Order: sequence, then structure tokens, then C-alpha cells
Amino acid sequence: MSKNLASIGIFGGSGFYKFLDNIEEINIETPFGKTSDAIMLGKIGDKSVAFMPRHGRNHSIAPHKVNYRANVWAMKEIGCKRVISPCAAGSLQKHVKPGDIVFCDQYVNWTNSRLDTFFDKDNIQHISSAEPYCPQLRKTAIDCAKKLGYSIHEKGCVVVIQGPRFNTKAESAFFTRQGWEVINMTQYPEVHLVKELNMCPLNISLITDYDAGLVGDCEPVSHEAVMKVFEENISKLQKLLFSIIENINDNKSCRCDNSAK
Repeated sequence: MSKNLASIGIFGGSGFYKFLDNIEEINIETPFGKTSDAIMLGKIGDKSVAFMPRHGRNHSIAPHKVNYRANVWAMKEIGCKRVISPCAAGSLQKHVKPGDIVFCDQYVNWTNSRLDTFFDKDNIQHISSAEPYCPQLRKTAIDCAKKLGYSIHEKGCVVVIQGPRFNTKAESAFFTRQGWEVINMTQYPEVHLVKELNMCPLNISLITDYDAGLVGDCEPVSHEAVMKVFEENISKLQKLLFSIIENINDNKSCRCDNSAK
């Protein structure tokens, strides 16, 4: 397999199953089993881009069943140096509104039993998670979103729950009291695995709801409501992704490629 098929990888979340039109589909065999879907290769300007829907193109894979290790390994195998992870997400704070975009800089892992490392055999390493997302890539993304006039939050902590169920009101109230802004089911272990393979991770959380409805004084979230809001904002997300990719500086100033030996 060529190591230079794409330099930027994108994982599509709920409602985001297609990105580019003129594509070539490839299937990558991995040491960790099957990927969620084929990798779709295309071009944006002079950048080679790889896209994969993390739930499969028919949304057939639940968040706790996604083979994150296979997906991330496949992106590395084809040459990706940066991985962008847009996702539908809920808000835990009233000022973070549906339709807003949050560029998360921290996560809290509330999942269980997910295979979340490549270093679990005879190659043990302990990788820092202090700064999980790439600062250089986040700055590029924030600058692009500001130029587009989007309602954004430059920082945020995403708590990642196991899924596929949504929270109880008690759970949602607890997470809100911690001061965390965003809730999602897929950011972990995806972001950490990207770091383990020395690629730059970026999260783009598109807020679709107010979780159990407490801080928004509204009805609890439903899958149908998430999909409706996401679909209404998909063109906005795609425009942002195009802008980010076009403005990525090939000269890295971050330390992401030294995360693991």
C-alpha cells in the first residue's frame, strides 16, 4: 500500500456519510480487523484528502462498536498526517447553543471496555493526554470559522459517553455541574489513537441539542432531532472543512508527530 495517498483524513459522524464527489474508494486491511467503511479518496485544491464515515455509510455501527483502532490505523497507512473528526454533539451549558460549533481542547472519557491503545502487547508506551488536540490545527480551524462568520467556541471539554443510549437527567445534570460543555459518543478513543500514531487530531463539534433538555429548558434529545439539526447544518460544516483543508500549513510547529516513539 502506498504511503502517500492522502495527507489529511476526515472521519464523518452521524449524518455525515459523504464528503467529496469525485472519489476513489479503497479498502485497507488492518492488523485490527475491518474498518467501518471504505476510505474515499479525493482532492481539495492541492491537498489529497481521505474520508471515512465512522458509523458506516448506512449508519450501521453503534458508537461502542466502532473499530476505532482499524479506522485510525488505516488513515496512517495511507499517509495521513492530520485527522479531522467532526461530530454531532450535545450541549451541557446554556450558552453553547444548537447550531454552534465547538473546537474542543479537552475530553473526559466516560466510556468503558473500548479497545483504546495500540500499545498493549510487547510495545508498551505511556502516551501523554495532557493536550489531546493539536494546537496548530485548532488555530487554523478557529481562524477559518471566524472568517466564515460562524458562531463558535474556541475551547470546550467534551465528555464521551458509552452510547448508544442518551443520558438520564441525573447524568446530564452531573456533567453540567462539572462545567463540561459538550457531550458525544465517539471522540474517545478516536482522538487518542490518532495521537498514538503521531498524527495531528482536530475535533469539530457541531451542537445539535441540549442533551436531556435541562439547561435548554426543552425536550430531551432524540436521534431524529439530532439528525434534523445536523442535516440543516451539513453545508456549513462542509464549507468549514474545505476552508480548513485549503489553509493547512504543511510546515508543522506542533509536537504531535513526536507523541509516540
